[in-house]
Amino acid sequence: MTFDAIRSDFALLDEWEDRYRYVIELGRALPALPEALRTEANKVRGCASQVWLASRGRRAGPTSPAVLTFVGDSDAHIVRGLIAILFAMYADKTAEEILRVDARAAFAELGLEEHLTPQRSNGFFSMVERIRRDAQALATA
Repeated sequence: MTFDAIRSDFALLDEWEDRYRYVIELGRALPALPEALRTEANKVRGCASQVWLASRGRRAGPTSPAVLTFVGDSDAHIVRGLIAILFAMYADKTAEEILRVDARAAFAELGLEEHLTPQRSNGFFSMVERIRRDAQALATA
């Protein structure tokens, strides 16, 4: 699922209750997080619920730039959906591209800013910061 597809789907849904259900469905579509990745190192601080994110760089070829791939999970359905939205925003991007993404603008564009609790919003941006740190580490490696 691409972020553009999510944006288009959001535009078709008039009611916020329908959008919440859609976000939850996005989360249900995430692949299961292997138990071995549910570590303290992969835990995201600043989230009200339990959240784990792991990333790794992969190259298509020896001279191509590395792109980050992500896996993640949460014990909260809506947060799993937010993880899916983040993964759509950052999927198959290089570290430099990830660092250029304006997650706040995307978050606001979907209208999530005014429809999530402050705790959920803070958690979302904690996940963004974690992804940005991983991208920064890859960019400087």
